[in-house]
Amino acid sequence: MALGLIIVGDEILSGRRQDKHFSKVLELVTARGMELSWVRYLGDDRARLVHALRDTFASGDTVLSCGGIGATPDDHTRQAAAEALGVELVLHPEAAELIRQRAAEMAREGKAPTDPQAPENRQRLKMGEFPAGARIIPNPYNRIPGFAIRSHYFVPGFPVMAWPMIEALLDGELATQRPEAERAERSFLVYELAESTITPLMEAVERELPGIRTFSLPSVGEDGSRRHIELGAKGDTARVDDAIERLRSGALALGGQIAS
Repeated sequence: MALGLIIVGDEILSGRRQDKHFSKVLELVTARGMELSWVRYLGDDRARLVHALRDTFASGDTVLSCGGIGATPDDHTRQAAAEALGVELVLHPEAAELIRQRAAEMAREGKAPTDPQAPENRQRLKMGEFPAGARIIPNPYNRIPGFAIRSHYFVPGFPVMAWPMIEALLDGELATQRPEAERAERSFLVYELAESTITPLMEAVERELPGIRTFSLPSVGEDGSRRHIELGAKGDTARVDDAIERLRSGALALGGQIAS
């Protein structure tokens, strides 16, 4: 099953903040032998979020989504997920209890009103309104949960919250999606060959070794280096070495020069 990542926030698209989620999620996923199939960056636009989520729900992919689940006017992810699925947004009872507990803690610290019915505390409860049928994702940082529905998992945009929540999902509910065989990736540099020349070799290796994917990353020498192709293979560890040897010998036979 493909694994995708959605990163939500106008602040990312405008450049006011630099995205840190992609590199961290990639690190977490790769460490578990998994792969990201795609990434989408979306602004705080409800219509676009609804359109994107309708697409991803229909795809059957497993999706991690960071951001936009708060309760301010520029947070639309909860509402967009409900609209994309055609269900109501409802207050999740367990989420409500966790938010009340957090509000009580803040009140004891002098950071929130003591009255549970105070407008500020009632507004906090909106963060527990999720699409009907959703289940919560625990938030170890401040109790206020994310939510999961179908194969989509929605967490806050704050890295200090999002990353532990995602890591727990990868080691828990999503651990079954780890590949049965250990995966690896290897590559080497080839000089004096064009991609068009080396493509039939790559296709032959993929035909001969099911489960192996080859790749080529050309450089035109823009950094002052010699023009070259990074040629590689990824897939089951047991077959990657064989694939690399076939690519290496094939590139030499085609007249390529291999970096030592």
